[in-house]
Amino acid sequence: MTKHAQSTSPVLVDESDLSRAWGKAVLHVLDHPGPEISPLILSVSGFDEDGGVVETPAVRTALDTLLLAKKMRTVEDVAFTIFPQRIWQVAQGDRAALFKYYRDAFPRYQAMNPRDNRRGLYFERLVSYGRGPCDGNQLEWILSQFEGREGVRRSMFQASVFDPERDHVANAQLQFPCMQHVSFEPTEAGLVVNAFYATQQLFVKAYGNYLGIAQLGSFMAHEMKLKMSRMNVIVGVAKFQRISKSDRALVPLVAAARACFVQPTTATSAKSSQSIVEMAT
Repeated sequence: MTKHAQSTSPVLVDESDLSRAWGKAVLHVLDHPGPEISPLILSVSGFDEDGGVVETPAVRTALDTLLLAKKMRTVEDVAFTIFPQRIWQVAQGDRAALFKYYRDAFPRYQAMNPRDNRRGLYFERLVSYGRGPCDGNQLEWILSQFEGREGVRRSMFQASVFDPERDHVANAQLQFPCMQHVSFEPTEAGLVVNAFYATQQLFVKAYGNYLGIAQLGSFMAHEMKLKMSRMNVIVGVAKFQRISKSDRALVPLVAAARACFVQPTTATSAKSSQSIVEMAT
């Protein structure tokens, strides 16, 4: 068994801006020895009245520019694997239409990148798990129970991604799934969404992961007629991979991230782009 040398002291990031939260985690890795954080607890509380998560555009733009230069997927592409914000906009607030449109389109998403998407995508597992009530649509089950009766046990509001039957395999590398499950906690302040990752790639996927989870939470809050209050992400091992910490191409991104903490920044809520997902995260 391979043992990895790593710190086991938790790092807690609590911010009102998604870009600042991601930037703080990345800067922690860059400013300390080693390529990872274990564990990482990241919390974001900045959401507008429509449920959009607050971001600093300069950070997101710098990250997308670098990801494209490295021939990697953009933030929005990664976010789409967790919540298809563009399809939700097309559905115009009708969740039944959202689920139908996504299920109809999913074979096309798999065909676009069969190697990486053959095991599924996160939102697909949430709405088409393969077994269980509501034909495996875990989100519909949660919402129907929330809407249908008072005093529902709080543990009912959770949905699984990881499936031992499909995912306990002996492959040396497995891109999907890294996120294990999500839970939703209605509170007096609004809805809190919690996500749990065994591992996460900080540079390649984490920002898009956080955006997708925030959008998923906002969708559930909308359907529960609650404000979106907070997103918590717990990561067993957050890894800075597929780019060297000394790569000069990081300079503009690092500068944008550091600027968040030394001067006032212009923040805005997330807006969906017109990208189409091609790769699982």
